[in-house]
Amino acid sequence: MITLHERNGMPNLAAGDALPVVDAHHHLWDLGNGRYPWLQDEYHEEFFLGDYHSLCRDFLPEQFLALTENQRLVGTVHVEAERARDEQVAETRWLEQVNARYGFPNAIVAHAWFDREDSAEILAAQAARPLVKGIRSKPVTSASPDVSVAGAKGTMQDPNWLEGFSRLAEHDLSWDLRVPPWHLVEAAEVAAMFPQIRIALNHTGFAWDRSPQGMARWRKGLEALALQPNVHIKLSEFGLKDSPWNYDDNRIVVLTALEIFGPERCMFASNFPVAGLRASYDTIADGMAAMLAPMGRAVQEAVFAGNARRFYRLEEQHG
Repeated sequence: MITLHERNGMPNLAAGDALPVVDAHHHLWDLGNGRYPWLQDEYHEEFFLGDYHSLCRDFLPEQFLALTENQRLVGTVHVEAERARDEQVAETRWLEQVNARYGFPNAIVAHAWFDREDSAEILAAQAARPLVKGIRSKPVTSASPDVSVAGAKGTMQDPNWLEGFSRLAEHDLSWDLRVPPWHLVEAAEVAAMFPQIRIALNHTGFAWDRSPQGMARWRKGLEALALQPNVHIKLSEFGLKDSPWNYDDNRIVVLTALEIFGPERCMFASNFPVAGLRASYDTIADGMAAMLAPMGRAVQEAVFAGNARRFYRLEEQHG
């Protein structure tokens, strides 16, 4: 099996028996070739990981390959990186150029709004690109569990939003779901309404509140989603605002998600470079491999590669 590093002429430092890795969630950006308002114009003090000034620079394929050189990386899924919303399809085209030169990303989760006048047009344009396997479109959510926005424009109860969401089935596209943990039960209701649409919950459902009450709310949301067989979960982004990456605490999050969803519906994902604010790529990947080791090699390989290949319909890597 040829790794992405070998394909790009880089030394393959991963041991021959190392786990094959399909990173199911990462980002790339070239600030000179596109606009990324959150990185260039509109710094967000409330960002969920705190200070992110170090991200406000290019993150290119060469940098991603350098950070992953110790891993047996055989495929990746790029998730839209909040590029300016009048450049949604342009982001996809740029990523196609990256794929042609570097051999990755092997699938793209692009952006398209569900509730705008041009939603159907943009969605069709994205679906026409061969690498696009899914869409990430964030619904309107509340800033805290004490505030409700249910039924407002752009929420998961908005009829216009739901109509746009339903078009994913027409194009055989999945949805990458990214909401705070207090919206997970609502998301489960959407999943039940559209059982034919594959859904990937991002970032392990954001277990931000590690208090007993916060973990109970998070677990309730995961359990509601897991009742829907069309929902998978990405084991990614355990970082907490202004706190270090902690193996023991994050192990509880990972094992809880595995218990609820079962290993056949869990996917390793790095969320790099964002997750790099809290830990190195190797810390995250090797840490999760250690967490899964007691479950056996077959589970490790499913979570690290096989499940993402199946969910995002990646072609087998040959070599």
